[in-house]
Amino acid sequence: MAHERERPRPAIAITCSIVAHEAGDRFMLPRAYVRAVVDAGGTPLIVPPLPAALTAEMFARCDGLLLPGGGDIDPELLGEEPHPWATEIYRERDDLEMGLCRLALARDMPLLAICRGEQVLNVAAGGTLFQDIPSQLPGALEHRQDEPRHHGTHPVRLEAGSLVARVAGVAGGGEVLANSFHHQGVRDVAAGLRATGWTSDGVIEAVEAPGRRFVIGVQWHPECMVDDDPAARRLFLEFVAAAAAYREAMGDGWGSAAGAGAGAGRGRP
Repeated sequence: MAHERERPRPAIAITCSIVAHEAGDRFMLPRAYVRAVVDAGGTPLIVPPLPAALTAEMFARCDGLLLPGGGDIDPELLGEEPHPWATEIYRERDDLEMGLCRLALARDMPLLAICRGEQVLNVAAGGTLFQDIPSQLPGALEHRQDEPRHHGTHPVRLEAGSLVARVAGVAGGGEVLANSFHHQGVRDVAAGLRATGWTSDGVIEAVEAPGRRFVIGVQWHPECMVDDDPAARRLFLEFVAAAAAYREAMGDGWGSAAGAGAGAGRGRP
């Protein structure tokens, strides 16, 4: 009796941080992102800043893009001078993520953007940021918690009928408890995106792209909460499921893409 071939897991591109070190800069990605993708049924492919041709070859193999947290975005990309509290700026990473984000949007590839990633998504699409919420938004909540990373510390109100609300299990609108480790945030939402989650101080905590296959940005860190929070688990499960559907729609898979070279074998633009 013939057995149906098991479907390959969707490949999820995850960008990474650049960390200065006395022995030379290092690429770094917290394990929690990789674990959350694997547990949701995806295969992570870590993408550091590389020559453009290599980046294109790696990304041609991917079915979804995850933009993780990290340092601040170069304020030059906002047309602004650096704020005194700006830190951990690496233009190489900014340029990589902006390019991949725009490419994912152009291809309608599933995209999950977390913390800094939400900010990258907004800037890549033409929006702006608060460079430092505590000094630029008087009366804001404390958005850098001292509690462990897996603890939610403030509620986020999600818009009824939004994709993020549906994924979180509160389709009719409601709150999720989020952790918080940021000092920058979305200011003016880019055209093509919509704010769909807020804290009580008005800080935008979730954005999405209506009409797209799956584009969600969240300002919190669900990868740290997947063990205890069903909403965090569902976010990764739905993202990876959307990537699997994208893979199916595009056809072929890893073998053709790897063998044929950058951009080939997937029927992609």
